[in-house]
Amino acid sequence: MRRLLVAAGAVAAITVAGCGTTAAPSLGNAKLSAAEVLQQTAQKADDVNTYSADLVVDFSSPKGGAGNVQGTMLYQKTPQLASDITLNQVTFGGQNLPGGVRVVLQGDVAYVKLDVLKTLVGATKPWIKLDLKQLGSSSGVNVDQLLGQAQQIDLKTSAALLTASKDAKAVGTEKVGGVDTTHYTGTFDTEQAVKLLAPEAQTRLQGGLSGVKDVKFDAWIDAQGLPRKVELNGGKAEEGTFKATALFKAFNEPVTIQTPPADQVGEIPKNISLGG
Repeated sequence: MRRLLVAAGAVAAITVAGCGTTAAPSLGNAKLSAAEVLQQTAQKADDVNTYSADLVVDFSSPKGGAGNVQGTMLYQKTPQLASDITLNQVTFGGQNLPGGVRVVLQGDVAYVKLDVLKTLVGATKPWIKLDLKQLGSSSGVNVDQLLGQAQQIDLKTSAALLTASKDAKAVGTEKVGGVDTTHYTGTFDTEQAVKLLAPEAQTRLQGGLSGVKDVKFDAWIDAQGLPRKVELNGGKAEEGTFKATALFKAFNEPVTIQTPPADQVGEIPKNISLGG
């Protein structure tokens, strides 16, 4: 069960519209190449202040078996960086996490609602408060690495990683969530891709992508140059694999992300270990 809790925490820490007929986005009357579209997409993603997303992550490990996480996320960049993640399904190594998990992130502080803690360790409040930096130093959990694994499907980060591709190409047009998009596919070298990120993101993602040389991607871009869907695939069967899918929507629409009431929040029980 501890491994299941760690898997849930890794994904939960994340760490993220116009319609119209369109082929490749264009600048004036000139069609953009796939590489130019992805560059434009990364710039536009960086300007998005709020969005919501549906998330699915499938992963496997030679030691731990297969896992699956499904949920939703609300994201806000300003006036304060925050996210609200609800994971309705979390499975790992044949075990299911009853009740799923909800996480509200405000900077380096996470508020976690995990029903199973009541059964396992006798938690008395619906929510527990975690200082992610303190958690990493006290429990031996590499929080930066866990955040890096989740951050792969954040809107800004995933869009930036795609710009490292040398073989991106358009493969057709499709509707995603009722919006016309152009489907792009390609691969990128993780070492080169991470170098394109901000220093703090580089530190986190280097751990999250450790051991993964190349990642295959599929991206569905709308007429405004925003990614509506991104899929990332990587790893080797003998070492572990992952497939992360994010369906992005509701760009720059109002979102409400609030921390739980103080009387509903407790500290992490001392008799639980999130390491190993």
